[in-house]
Amino acid sequence: MSISLVSQLRRYRHIERRKQSGLSLIELLVGVSIGLLTVAVAMGALMTSRSVTATVTDSSQLQQQSAYAFRVFAQQLRQAGSMRLNLAVQKDKDAAIDITDPVAFETKAADFDPMLDILSGNDAPAKEEFQLSVGYRNYTEQLHIATASNKKASLLRNCLGESGSDTLIQSHFVLRDNKLLCAGTGDAQPIVDNVANFQTRYLLQTSPHGDPKMQYVNAATVGNQWNNVFAIEVCLVLYGNEVIDMPAGSSYSDCPAADGSIAEINMTTLGAPRTRRIHKTFRTVFQLRSQGLLQASN
Repeated sequence: MSISLVSQLRRYRHIERRKQSGLSLIELLVGVSIGLLTVAVAMGALMTSRSVTATVTDSSQLQQQSAYAFRVFAQQLRQAGSMRLNLAVQKDKDAAIDITDPVAFETKAADFDPMLDILSGNDAPAKEEFQLSVGYRNYTEQLHIATASNKKASLLRNCLGESGSDTLIQSHFVLRDNKLLCAGTGDAQPIVDNVANFQTRYLLQTSPHGDPKMQYVNAATVGNQWNNVFAIEVCLVLYGNEVIDMPAGSSYSDCPAADGSIAEINMTTLGAPRTRRIHKTFRTVFQLRSQGLLQASN
């Protein structure tokens, strides 16, 4: 009886030792390998997702920046060539206006030159540095915001929201250090960052009488035919902030050159800070108000 009890106790201890035994080295290595593979797959998926998210974010940001820039251009260019509607042409300027009074458009102001009042200040671009300058007449009218001391006010503003002088609104645009700068009556201020190119072309109507033709030209070619300019094309190339993995030879179409040709720019060989970053080209044509004032060129 005692021998049988001892045998059972030994058997029980053997079973307990088997139950309490740990993992073997091979089992531990297999488990660690599976864990590392899982982490590697998860990290790869995370990096891919981050890259896609960064590209989509960059693209969306470029769309927003271009929309804002073209909204500023549109606000200024669509005023160029505009004239004030004189609601009481046969009355004194302070006289009461009746709806039956004859009206007339005012003609161009004497000595009206958008570049006449050149900018001042340490950061003001030089006259020849501007790539686009817009000027139009400023005028006041009776508004609900006018005060007793100032019976009339103007709602016109330049590219920086400035009211300008009593007779002139000016907006000057220039590309400097990869930033689109805007200047009104003082120093230029950036309105859009990460700008790779900024170009303008004018849609000129040649031979306005008889057989009219439209032609894209630069400012030098327009010469003294500004009253025959129908519209202006503005082109911007913007680039993103994220460096992305792109195939060799990836390129984008640049703004049109003076002869109308369009170059393909390799994004993988560009210098810093534009190398391997997404680039987008935006082009819009703005019609000018002076379209109906065409005159035969001399």
